Amino acid sequence: MTDANRNLLVRIVSAAVLLPVVLVLLWVGPWGTAALIGIAGLLLAHEYYAIVLKRLDFGPVLGMLASAAPPVVFALWPERFASLVMVEAIALLIALYAYYLIAGPLPEAPARVATVFTGFFYCGVLSSTVAGLRVLPHGLSWVFLVLLVTWGNDTGAYAAGRTLGRHKLYPAVSPSKTWEGFFGGMVASIAAALIAKVTFFPALTWVDAVAIGVPASILGPLGDFSESMLKRAHGVKDSGKLIPGHGGLLDRVDALLFNAPYIYLYAVLVHG
Repeated sequence: MTDANRNLLVRIVSAAVLLPVVLVLLWVGPWGTAALIGIAGLLLAHEYYAIVLKRLDFGPVLGMLASAAPPVVFALWPERFASLVMVEAIALLIALYAYYLIAGPLPEAPARVATVFTGFFYCGVLSSTVAGLRVLPHGLSWVFLVLLVTWGNDTGAYAAGRTLGRHKLYPAVSPSKTWEGFFGGMVASIAAALIAKVTFFPALTWVDAVAIGVPASILGPLGDFSESMLKRAHGVKDSGKLIPGHGGLLDRVDALLFNAPYIYLYAVLVHG
């Protein structure tokens, strides 16, 4: 068996093991989703801090624990999420400054505070909006919608890029991505939202499908590019080795981290 085939087999086995667990926890309800996203937030923060800080002291540990909390807040007090997470963010910032003032090293302290705080928002707050979608009316449908448009965009962009790609999109950050792949991903995102409307989410309108599919086709690649920029800046190929054959968790959900907050806000502001 060649290395390529062996790697493909590992990827398939990993997906076959993990996907049913994810789907069951999402199906169970808001608490199952909160548990799933809370663990994911902690693991994402660990990967982020390992890339940026290298040396993990008590500050990143605080950031990891803080990143696991917002999904639980969504499950317990969805109407108070913004105010409670603001309190958590303030407490985390004060705790980080206090810790690094005492532990040092002082020349690195401001940068480490900023990095830990950014990681909390990037990995904890952004991912928690998946849990926020789950507590809404039609919550499971909203969660499946965000997954569908995100994965649809990735698949469409890959297929169009491989078959039609000629013009590089942003080679300094991601040499393999093309404009043809970008527009293929956009078509696939819109198609995914339309499929959701006609199959499992009839509460969506045709306008909703376009209003969700088009921004998701921009935000998803932006999330992908942002994570690629982070890895390139720190000389890292993969965010981690958590998922055999797939790399780190952040590599798998970078687009979702930007799509989920938008779709959550759309669901709340447009659908109440």
